Amino acid sequence: MTTEPSAKRAADKQRSEKLVHQLVQQITQHPGEFKPYYELATVLVDLKSYAQAEELLMKALGLFQAQPEAVERLHYGLGNVYYAAQDYPKAIAQFDQLGDQFKGVGYLMIAQIHMANGDHKRALAFALTALASQPNDVATLQVVAENLLAVGDMAQAATYYDRVLALDAKNGHAQFDRGLVAMVQGEAYADYFAKAKQLDPAYYAKGQKKLVDIEKFIHTQHQQKE
Repeated sequence: MTTEPSAKRAADKQRSEKLVHQLVQQITQHPGEFKPYYELATVLVDLKSYAQAEELLMKALGLFQAQPEAVERLHYGLGNVYYAAQDYPKAIAQFDQLGDQFKGVGYLMIAQIHMANGDHKRALAFALTALASQPNDVATLQVVAENLLAVGDMAQAATYYDRVLALDAKNGHAQFDRGLVAMVQGEAYADYFAKAKQLDPAYYAKGQKKLVDIEKFIHTQHQQKE
């Protein structure tokens, strides 16, 4: 049973390595274009070759420093390299200097860094700032909702999860978390969990511990009221 995932990983790696070769050729043939550098760095991150990706983007920043659009995209790419490598201070330094075009996604990445560090209040502040420039972005709305859930603001979390699901009804992750919120709020929740189980069985299975914790919390609340 374990051969299937490892075979898929091997196939994915082979595809990525082929793509690396193609992008290296593009860089050689079109040295004045910055996008192949950015795309190659993205593939190197997928291959967990973080040092190579960093070196490539630093080189590209030197080559394209006279092109503002290129500089912006390359700083964003470098931030993603550091984020993937879990070098969060360096990632924040890159995302923090982005201009208007990437400001929203930069703030979203900073929010995700604070989430990873368990600082949900700060993550929420950055996610809401990101949302101001991209109000209908599903990923941003979901990060806002997740942090509201984490800080216990269930009413607001419900509002944002509803916005996520209005835009992306097949989001199993959001369906499950909306079910948790409904459960705490004393609303009907079974339908959310049923959809989550169908749409994202892996997240549903992973979320069972959350479910147990919420049920314990509700039970304790009822006991305190009696």
